[in-house]
Amino acid sequence: MLSKPGPVRGRFAPSPTGPLHFGSLIAALGSFLEARAQRGEWRVRIDDIDAPRTVPGAADAILRTLEHCGLFWDGEVWYQSQRTERYQAVLEQLSRTEQVYPCTCTRRELAGYPRGADGSPLYPGHCRAGPRQPGRPYAFRLRVTNTQLTFLDAIQGAHHQSLEREAGDFVIRRADGLFTYQLAVVVDDADQGMTEVIRGSDLLDSTPRQLYLQALLGLPALRYGHLPIAVDESGGKLSKQTHAPPLDDRNLGPALWKALSFLGQQPPSGLLREPPTAILGWALVHWRLERVPVVRAQIWTR
Repeated sequence: MLSKPGPVRGRFAPSPTGPLHFGSLIAALGSFLEARAQRGEWRVRIDDIDAPRTVPGAADAILRTLEHCGLFWDGEVWYQSQRTERYQAVLEQLSRTEQVYPCTCTRRELAGYPRGADGSPLYPGHCRAGPRQPGRPYAFRLRVTNTQLTFLDAIQGAHHQSLEREAGDFVIRRADGLFTYQLAVVVDDADQGMTEVIRGSDLLDSTPRQLYLQALLGLPALRYGHLPIAVDESGGKLSKQTHAPPLDDRNLGPALWKALSFLGQQPPSGLLREPPTAILGWALVHWRLERVPVVRAQIWTR
């Protein structure tokens, strides 16, 4: 007898480096609507693992804006900064099977090496046989094999990556002791029982590394879908680092309408001046993932 599939569970995991902006709203709205369209749960997790980049009060401001948008989440909000013991346990698990090794190479030393698809230097394996500079602070890198990883993205279609050639051994704990996004996101998604991840396409090239790590840890692979990201006319991604304007909590209806349009949902023009509740009510009925443009980026205009 075949078992019934478990409930759909999606999530939104913003970094609290500033208030929510239009680029973040696209990811929040897309993940929320796709989960709700399948009668699933939607969780919120604060990606505050990189403490030096965290802005005090930003997490609360993000949660407040989500509530004003009508994007209400299920369960408690998780904070990655509270989960370092769990990440350490996973690191020790990988160490026991010799899947990780200490690396003393600095960013400056690697700056001249070729870059992978996500812009990170391709690690040349200097410390695979042992640290080149004993006595220095060291990071931990995960060994990768000459593996061609392929997965079917729910939006972008088939995606292929050779980990060894296009990513290289990657850091899972930094030399300053902070755990990296790649490790934290895999562990958190598994521990929260996520079944799908709908997020921006700037993370598409990170997905093979996460699938590889999931397999090493014996965790289930998830369904991934990568939405187009919003860029300016010069091709720069809207982000807090590029001073993307924050959303106005007092007038979120137009931003929601524009986000739906950006995602190919064609909301009626008459909704443009309606409150968020009305716009979201229409979206919950009419959301179709197959309408999302199959591109990695689109120009956003105010």
